[in-house]
Amino acid sequence: MIPDWLAASAVVVLLTLLVGAWRRERRLRARLRDTEATLARERRADDVERYQRSQYFARIGTWDWDIDTEQLYWSEAIYGMFGYQVGEITPSYELFCNSVHPDDRAQVRAGELRCIQTGENHDEEYRVVWPDGSVRWLRETGNIVRNANGVAVRMMGVVRDITEEKASASQLQQLAHHDALTGLPNRLGLERHLSHSLEQARASGARVALVFLDLNGFKAINDLHGHAIGDQVLMSTAGRLKQLLRAADTVARIGGDEFVLILEGLPPGHGLAVELQVICKRILTVLATPMPSSVGTLQVGSSLGVAVFPDHAASMDTLIHHADLAMYEAKRSGDNQYRVSASS
Repeated sequence: MIPDWLAASAVVVLLTLLVGAWRRERRLRARLRDTEATLARERRADDVERYQRSQYFARIGTWDWDIDTEQLYWSEAIYGMFGYQVGEITPSYELFCNSVHPDDRAQVRAGELRCIQTGENHDEEYRVVWPDGSVRWLRETGNIVRNANGVAVRMMGVVRDITEEKASASQLQQLAHHDALTGLPNRLGLERHLSHSLEQARASGARVALVFLDLNGFKAINDLHGHAIGDQVLMSTAGRLKQLLRAADTVARIGGDEFVLILEGLPPGHGLAVELQVICKRILTVLATPMPSSVGTLQVGSSLGVAVFPDHAASMDTLIHHADLAMYEAKRSGDNQYRVSASS
């Protein structure tokens, strides 16, 4: 038999061990909770930092505007889009409005009001003027938040810097509509300019002359001296034609040694024939003048064909066709000649 005192001592020892183990477990669990909380805070901080960095590198930021007040929240990425350092200024609706380019403010405000009144998504592209005077393009999207009564109280969304996209689009537009060698409008650019000119002429009752121009002797120069010299002749021709024209007129290169001129605001009746004669003779004289090149002085002739809207054609395609036919008639007549279309 185990003595009672020994059994009681064993129970006390066992209880002491159990209490100690329980306390150690509690301390261990507390340390684990503290560690997990610390790790969670660090993860949240890392997530916030990654989020902020992703906004910065993506050039996108979030905003939140209290419609009835000047209060405006910007995420850190937005400050740089408006030309400021984080913390340099306090965002406000007034600051935002003053930063928008003056020519775009009415458009942006109208978009905001439309969103508030209809609930349609707010989606606007606009320019902002930085404190140093430089201009950037932004695209802003968002929508409203309503209170329990259905009243719009806030507008929230994102804004993105699209300056480089705009520049790329402009460059592609330039390449698509202009000749790479001379910088003049190409055939596509010519049709766009001519369509606009005819539209204005229809509205005002004015006349537009289309002049097709083909160089004579260019192929011989190109074959004898090579394409580099031929390119010099084409660029010199383009420069001379641009100097001849008024600001309202257009010259295009539509391929090879063919150029087209759009002459606007010409007088009707007898004055038109006189004006065309003066213009065509001036073009023939200027282009016939010897031009310097890296292989010496070169000379080319030219043939001009003219068609007038609406006298010779009422549509763009027909006008182009008649001017082209008149140019070939001038070419058959000899060097440095011009012909006006007889079609009507």
